[in-house]
Amino acid sequence: MKKEHIMHFKVIRRNETRLARGLIYLEENQQPSLQDMEQCLKDCGHQVQIVDKDNYIFKAQLGNEEYMIDVIEDYDKHVRDIGAETLARSFLK
Repeated sequence: MKKEHIMHFKVIRRNETRLARGLIYLEENQQPSLQDMEQCLKDCGHQVQIVDKDNYIFKAQLGNEEYMIDVIEDYDKHVRDIGAETLARSFLK
């Protein structure tokens, strides 16, 4: 049975860096391979080639512009804890 795996990556252009994500379908208990990541980036519209296999860094091209894509392996989205924020605000008063 296939499961969805969300791949987070940074698109690093000359004037900006932004976070993005793509979707990879994998078999259960399977980790994404370098080829899976490359295909995901291509599906997201990036023309990529691998630059650093160990750190999952890709070089991409859009027209005349060349930019880098850095796949974030251990992305941990910060989750807000409303209770902790309310408690912290009560100490500030």
